[in-house]
Amino acid sequence: MAKWFQRIKKGIETSTSEKKEPPDGLWTKCPKCKKLILTKDLRENNFVCDKCNYHFRINSAEYFQILFDEDHSRELFGNIYPVDILGFKDIKTYEERLQEAQKKTGLADAIRVGAGKVNGFDLVIACMDFDFIGGSMGSVVGEKIARSVDYCVEHRIPLLIISKSGGARMMESAFSLMQMAKTAAKLTQLAEARIPYFSLMTDPTTGGVTASFAMLGDINMAEPGALIGFAGPRVIKETIKKDLPEGFQTAEFLLEHGFLDFIVDRKELKTRISELLLLFSK
Repeated sequence: MAKWFQRIKKGIETSTSEKKEPPDGLWTKCPKCKKLILTKDLRENNFVCDKCNYHFRINSAEYFQILFDEDHSRELFGNIYPVDILGFKDIKTYEERLQEAQKKTGLADAIRVGAGKVNGFDLVIACMDFDFIGGSMGSVVGEKIARSVDYCVEHRIPLLIISKSGGARMMESAFSLMQMAKTAAKLTQLAEARIPYFSLMTDPTTGGVTASFAMLGDINMAEPGALIGFAGPRVIKETIKKDLPEGFQTAEFLLEHGFLDFIVDRKELKTRISELLLLFSK
């Protein structure tokens, strides 16, 4: 019998065809602390890093899954699609951009509306999707919010808007800017009907969205570390000719300066929302 050391070859010889690579999407690196996290574990933790509490950007389907009770939700106004009113074209036409975004995301536009129950309480949620042209606010976003308000008034149901946006959609020009006034006016109708409106700002919430419906909630809240502002830090710095304070335009900075009512961890979001619904129901 040959001794074991006599059977050892020069090295471990594994052919390229026998080498196995981990499947794509198995691991996710946290942008903040650089920890590698199993994507399955990240999903089970509501897409929050268990080491540094970094909140990953998620889409409307994932927020609906986190918030709505199982089998107690349905989509509203899913048949509203954007149109190229101005025949806009830069590097490519607006029509082409819309088709690409719709194919990539499976969405009609940058917002989706759902109605359902949150721990047994009725709620309408309008949630923005950043993957659709940067979550930009065009005519469809304004119209879906307006119809959500009408639905809430008719059925006496509170409204939650989850903002995640780069601002107004430049390809619709003035039609996009008009949505700021339109959504603000519709939310006034909600207030007159004494129906609660909650605003959750996530990373990022900027531009015309911040300047309109995102800051008009009866309760304004945000996720930890979310970027919230109107113009970008560089533009502000160049305008005022001063260095900006540390943490400027983060959720924590806005809370300290009175723009937010509280910051809510995503893992506690459903509980906090249901507590608000109970409080306002009385």
